[in-house]
Amino acid sequence: MKKSALSLTVLAALALGTASAQTTIKIASLSPLSGGQSDLGTQIRNGAQLAVNEYKAQFKKLGFDLVLVPYDDQADPATGTAAARKIAADRQILAVVGTLNSGVAIPASAALVSSKVAMVSPANTANGVTDRGLSNMNRIVARDDAQGPAGANFISGNLKAKKVYVLNDKTAYGEGLAKEVEKALKAKGVTVSANEGTEEKSDFSSIVAKIKLANPDAIYFGGIYNQVGVFIKQLREAGVQTPVVGGDGLDSGELPVIVGEANANNIYFTTVAAPLSALPAAKLFATNYKKTFNDDAQGFGAFGYDAAKVVVQGVLNAVRANKNKVPTRAQVESAIRKGSFTGLLSGNVSFNSAGDRKAATLYVMNVTAGKFKLSTSIPVKPVKQ
Repeated sequence: MKKSALSLTVLAALALGTASAQTTIKIASLSPLSGGQSDLGTQIRNGAQLAVNEYKAQFKKLGFDLVLVPYDDQADPATGTAAARKIAADRQILAVVGTLNSGVAIPASAALVSSKVAMVSPANTANGVTDRGLSNMNRIVARDDAQGPAGANFISGNLKAKKVYVLNDKTAYGEGLAKEVEKALKAKGVTVSANEGTEEKSDFSSIVAKIKLANPDAIYFGGIYNQVGVFIKQLREAGVQTPVVGGDGLDSGELPVIVGEANANNIYFTTVAAPLSALPAAKLFATNYKKTFNDDAQGFGAFGYDAAKVVVQGVLNAVRANKNKVPTRAQVESAIRKGSFTGLLSGNVSFNSAGDRKAATLYVMNVTAGKFKLSTSIPVKPVKQ
């Protein structure tokens, strides 16, 4: 009798274990967790983790264990696409928060679309991210065709530049942003000395020499902080104090570290991720971030949190619509694209038919003595509603 009771207990425990495994719901994050852009990628993952932590209790009441599974794309399209295929193969993953880089998001979302795995990006700005008509790709930030003109307006209006030297990092993000800036500058009658692409990471002496000859009033660099920071450092060391303007790829606390505080002046960038000081609701988030990760939250941490809240709320809506059962990926994909999401740090979110946020904000930051200061904020809408 005791043996039978024991056997029943073991069987019950095994059954519970199986049930628990079956009711796990996973959310993936996809961002660079190693390499030169890991500072921003880690912010995205950590922000997503805080959102998942916040919703765990609600899911538990419904009988689900909500888990975040982070993937490292190394800011590399091939690595990101390989990770996307692994995500597609894990049927417990219902949606993805990511990516940081547009050049990774484009192939990764294409790899996931047939599996109906929704993505919500906290950072991708290239027009091509959402211009492909994919049902699974969404973003909570402004596009390059909004960010580019905003940067150009700042260069011509605030800096009063008449001649600009444009650089890009030869990625979908950097080239797209530089193209939009060039187009907007020319429309304002500003001379564009060059729009030069470079994959150089360590020795910018030849580019600095060309800039000295061109003698522009401003330099625009469409790229990421780890590359642009080295460029600015060498530019300043060569005695060139010309203002350098960039996009949200410069939005990292590592930028002034790379440039060096003494040289980290006269730098401006537009960013889609608000500084925490511009988000009234971010104080508690910043406290929780510091307590959880022993690090300071940055803008992309906040937007990783917001993107994850959109994902998790979308999953929760799909669960409820499915009579509190695990929804299909297609149900989650639809719930995210058609949903209206509240309680976010950056304001309410809803998407148009392309997956662009219907109303977003751009921020212009000024770097002085290594410190970031908010210059202005600009409300924007996608070109196609």
